[in-house]
Amino acid sequence: MFRSALYAGAALTGLYAIFLGVLTIPAFQNQIIYLNDVTLTWFQDINVPERWGFLHNQVTPFYLPTEDGETLHAWHILPLELYRQHESELLKEPSGLSPDTKNRLSFKLLRDDPSSLLVLYFHGAAGTLGSGWRPPSYRAMSAGAPDKIHTVAIDYRGFGASTGAPSEEGLLKDAVALGRWAMEEAGIPPSRIVLFGQSLGTAVSISLANHMASSPDPTLFSGMVLVAPFANVELLTATYRVAGIVPILDPIAKFPRLLTWLNTFILSKWPSKDTLAEFVRKCEGMAGDALNYHIAIIHAEDDYDIPWSHSEQVFWHAVNASSPNGISYDALETAKEASKVMRGAGGWTVEHRTAKGVVREEIMKHGLHDRIMSYPVVSLAIMRAFGG
Repeated sequence: MFRSALYAGAALTGLYAIFLGVLTIPAFQNQIIYLNDVTLTWFQDINVPERWGFLHNQVTPFYLPTEDGETLHAWHILPLELYRQHESELLKEPSGLSPDTKNRLSFKLLRDDPSSLLVLYFHGAAGTLGSGWRPPSYRAMSAGAPDKIHTVAIDYRGFGASTGAPSEEGLLKDAVALGRWAMEEAGIPPSRIVLFGQSLGTAVSISLANHMASSPDPTLFSGMVLVAPFANVELLTATYRVAGIVPILDPIAKFPRLLTWLNTFILSKWPSKDTLAEFVRKCEGMAGDALNYHIAIIHAEDDYDIPWSHSEQVFWHAVNASSPNGISYDALETAKEASKVMRGAGGWTVEHRTAKGVVREEIMKHGLHDRIMSYPVVSLAIMRAFGG
């Protein structure tokens, strides 16, 4: 019995060692980080959004080109009240994938209304536009203004019907393509655009915001809503659990030097906490009295995929960057205890303001990793990001 257990233990250790070795191979590594081949919508046509409960032609599927030649699959979701106002006209249009979205009524309603608002939606790892809690969360985007807030979501390169293969550089190009489409094709100024990201999408949103703010003529969006963010991939590897159950590198995390060495092989770094800090510093250093940034960080305590401690790190780095003298993590925690707004079973909220921007952290008691995207806390955060 003892010998059998010993052999089994040795076999498991050997298999785990092989797994760690395979993890250093870029192609396999990409699947662990992006899970883009796990579509979760097998045998379903994602050009038929009615499958996910949307009204006929409420969603317009279309393709969006990137600067490096990839093609992204996208959904434009009309807010419900706006759909109601134009239902008879929308029902007359052809359904399914639009070969030229500019000819669709939904696009014209977005482009031609000077008060329309737009959420650029960046989803998490795995799946497609129609997977899991994403369709319900699209409805949450417009809940605060169902006649004004449009949503456009994309599948990154290598996801769903989009071409290519994912990478950190590639996903930023995808986000830039969507941002350019919104501002140049749809004609929506950045002051009427909010970035929404969940999980992996938070890293994409932060990267896009910083990229656009770094141009010679900086572009600043109305706000950013980040749900279940992670500090960076290095910290994520030590805490992430597949499906909230399987801790990929938890055994190695007990040996920091070994974990640090393994992280040197990871190509996609996604240093969100540092990128967000860089973005905040840029905004704080800009001339004028305008409010340059509005950042909402939302996380659930029962998120078993990415622990909410990651949001604590992201919030601290943003707040620390907003002050010339900075603030230590412990000092910020003390300040937070004095200013927290307790919401009972709903969790708590804390907000940091400067003359140039706002960073808000909302920790919910419940919501898991994905379900929280469809909650009113997100709808309210979107409204605030638009200045509501």
